[in-house]
Amino acid sequence: MRDEFRADLQIVSQLLVDMAEGVRAAMRQATRALLTADRLAAETVIERDAEIDDLYRHVEERVCDLLARQAPVASDLRAMITALHVAADLERMGDLAEHVAKTALRRHPSPAVPAELRTVFTEMSEIADRMAVKIGSVLAKPDADLAGELDRDDDAMDELHKNLFAVLLGDDWPYGVETAIDATLLGRFYERFADHAVNAGEHVIYLITGQNSPTGN
Repeated sequence: MRDEFRADLQIVSQLLVDMAEGVRAAMRQATRALLTADRLAAETVIERDAEIDDLYRHVEERVCDLLARQAPVASDLRAMITALHVAADLERMGDLAEHVAKTALRRHPSPAVPAELRTVFTEMSEIADRMAVKIGSVLAKPDADLAGELDRDDDAMDELHKNLFAVLLGDDWPYGVETAIDATLLGRFYERFADHAVNAGEHVIYLITGQNSPTGN
């Protein structure tokens, strides 16, 4: 019975790794669509969001089944709780990538962001990608130190978010209200993507240490 439980737990872990890889790929493609007006990339992200949602449902089903059959306690119960929380954060990260892709698609065939904002969104996407990689790594091999690095990455994302607003609120902003609203929402999508990555990392730290982080997003 114990071996069966461990095998099922490993399946849940792999589903989470697959979700992390999926949301990373989604945000990478969404950013490409955003910066290059790549219609196919945007449509691919939107279509494949259902795959991330399916993985989320599989995690929920597996965990509920394990809770019902095994009635885990202590560290095993902590692993189940962690899986549910992390899956929810990853699912939301996938949704945020989809929001970026939909913005790119709505503006097609023109790029969704003007030249003045390309650098900040490129840098935001690089941080988002780095954080998604770390989430995948700590899910495959739990590492509290690596999970803790996500807070510093989030600080960098927050700083870029502030820089974005400085440009949008500048007196010399030439593109009007509609473009400013799009850029504001896009910045929020990347910022929230990073927040959910931090949340997932904190859940992994909880799994390893049994202690909740004093911070949260």
